[in-house]
Amino acid sequence: MIYRDKDFSKIRDHVKSYRRRRAIQRYWTALCTFLKKWLGWLRYLKYLNPFRLLNRLDRYIIAKFIGTYIYSIALIISISIVFDFNEHMAKFATYHAPLKAIIFDYYANFVPYFSCLFSPLFVFIAVIFFTSKLASNSEIIAMLAAGVSFRRLLRPYLISAALIAIVNFTLSAYYIPKGTIVKLDFEAKYKNNKKTLSASNVQLMVGPGVIAYIQQYDDRSKTGYGFSLDKFENKKLVSHMTASTVRYDSISESRYHWKAMNYKIRTLKGLKEEIKSGAQIDTTIMMEPMDLVFSDGQQETLTSSELRQYISKQIDRGSGNVVQYEVEYHKRIATSFASFILTIIGVSLSSRKRKGGMGLYLGIGLALSFTYILLQTVSATFAIQADTPPMLAVWIPNILFIFIAYFCYRQAPN
Repeated sequence: MIYRDKDFSKIRDHVKSYRRRRAIQRYWTALCTFLKKWLGWLRYLKYLNPFRLLNRLDRYIIAKFIGTYIYSIALIISISIVFDFNEHMAKFATYHAPLKAIIFDYYANFVPYFSCLFSPLFVFIAVIFFTSKLASNSEIIAMLAAGVSFRRLLRPYLISAALIAIVNFTLSAYYIPKGTIVKLDFEAKYKNNKKTLSASNVQLMVGPGVIAYIQQYDDRSKTGYGFSLDKFENKKLVSHMTASTVRYDSISESRYHWKAMNYKIRTLKGLKEEIKSGAQIDTTIMMEPMDLVFSDGQQETLTSSELRQYISKQIDRGSGNVVQYEVEYHKRIATSFASFILTIIGVSLSSRKRKGGMGLYLGIGLALSFTYILLQTVSATFAIQADTPPMLAVWIPNILFIFIAYFCYRQAPN
């Protein structure tokens, strides 16, 4: 038999290809063995995956809960936008508000503000609505018949409530306050909602033994007139500074930076007195424009960390007008926690299949939601007007509804 060179070349190519595949396979096997030996601890990462604890039933209920919650928010907020625009359309036209400002400065901040404000209402409606539908379709009965206890049935509901509470708290504590500043500026410019821009006869303690006084302050120019600063040590006056005007340096990199014009500083050292004067001096005074001018809703423009710092600073100064700031700080936490309470009540009320459909449950849900919002408003008024501790006043609705939730939870399995 005669073999041609062409046939031998094909055999050689086949052998080379086979050897390459075997070499790649050996290297790959060695690599896998190495990774399995030294990186085997990565298999424990699966325990960090929270979704491994959720089965198909959990995912089904969570998707229904979150979907109904978002749908109810979109529906009610859309109606609110229509009514609000119809009410203020004349003002927008009168003050020539541009369309871009109306959409991005006003309504872009209007939506998250009212969504978080009425979040307990939306949570309750969402739970009542889709749970009643599950019960009417006998899905709840099928779950319980399959061996799922009522406590186990609550788990996906509480997971959904936790997600909603975290999102609401994050928005209300850090993002909505910044948007509220833009919204209030828009209202002052295009809705003629006058902001407080001046103050008179302001006296406050800006440090230990340091008292500042401003006869007249204009927030538009950040300028105070008739300024004096007294320093005391052991109840004795050691320094007295006066200035015709002081102006806050808003472009300075450091806080509390003021410029005093036409100043005079008297330093008292026993029976001796030193006087220093000049046309202008840069000084650090532990006060800011927001400490001098108070306007309605100012507490809503501060993030939670800023509220905490402001409350601490005002308490150190001995100021008494911090109650509304403390109420706002604790209300953000209490409102987010209410998602758990109202979820338990909603599931307990609507998990039974009864004649008449879900109309009765929606009515009860709306009544309880509005009762909760009413209690929130009344308790906040008690804190501001009746000297009730702000934290207790804000948590009164939650404490009352915790007992209602416990009663409903105990009665639901029966």
